Amino acid sequence: MTTSGNTSKAGSKYMVPNLERALVIIEYLLDYPDGLGLTELTMGLGFPKNSIFRIAMTLLEKGYLERDEQAKRFKVSRKFLAIGHRVLSEKPIIPLALDIMRECRDVVKESVFIGTLVENEGVVMEQVLGSHPFKFTIDPGMRFKLHVAAPGKALLAFLPEGERETLISRLNLVRFNERTITTRKGLREELKRVRESGFALDRGEELHGIVCVGAPVFNQHGYPVAAIWTTGPEDRIDEASYSRIGNIVRSHADRISQRLGYEPPKA
Repeated sequence: MTTSGNTSKAGSKYMVPNLERALVIIEYLLDYPDGLGLTELTMGLGFPKNSIFRIAMTLLEKGYLERDEQAKRFKVSRKFLAIGHRVLSEKPIIPLALDIMRECRDVVKESVFIGTLVENEGVVMEQVLGSHPFKFTIDPGMRFKLHVAAPGKALLAFLPEGERETLISRLNLVRFNERTITTRKGLREELKRVRESGFALDRGEELHGIVCVGAPVFNQHGYPVAAIWTTGPEDRIDEASYSRIGNIVRSHADRISQRLGYEPPKA
C-alpha cells in the first residue's frame, strides 16, 4: 500500500508545471471548437492570466494552437490530426487514401470523407468534395457521435469485442430525432448488421434528410484505424440504393486497407 503513495510522490516530483498547464489548456480547448479568449481561459481554468498567455503564445508559435486575430480567440490546430494519423497507423493514412477517395467520389458523385476514433467520438480527417452543384462539406477536425454517424458505427462494429463493449458502455446515446438509436441493445443489433454487410448507414438519424454510408479501413493487424463514408440528401441516396452504394464504399475502403498492409481472412 505504501508503494503506491511513494510512487505518486516520486512522480509529482518530476512534473513540469508549465507543461502540465499546457496540456490542460489543450484538453480544455478541445471542448470549444470555436475557440476561447484569454479571459475565458483564465476564468475557466483558474491559472494566472500571464501564465496562460505565455503558454498559449508558445503553443501558437509551435503550431499547436490557432488564433483568430480579430476575435483574439485560441483554438486547437489541425496539427494534432497529423500527429494522430502517425500514432494510429504504421503508415500515413491520408496520402494513401486520397486518390481512392477521389475514385469513390467519381462513382457515387457525392462528397467522400475519412475519419477516425478519438476517445468516445469520431473526428473528420479529410474530405473530397462531390461533383453535384449542391454538395456536403465537413471541416477536418469536426467531431461526430458514434451511435448515429455511419463512420462511427463502421468503426465500432469492427473493434475487438472487449474494446467495443467498453466504448458502448461509455457512450451518451443522445436522441436527435425519432430515428436515433437510443438503447445499447439497439446499438448492438445495429452493429451486428454492420458486421454482416460490411458497411454502415446513417438513415437521417441525426439530421433529417441527410444519409451517410460508411465502411471501415483496417491496418495490417486487422484493427479499424479509420472509416470512409459518403454523404448526400435522401432523394439522391434513397433506401433502394443503400446496398449498391454501401458495396461501392466498402470496396474502396478495402483498397485503402490493402495499402496499409491488411490481408482479409481467407474463406
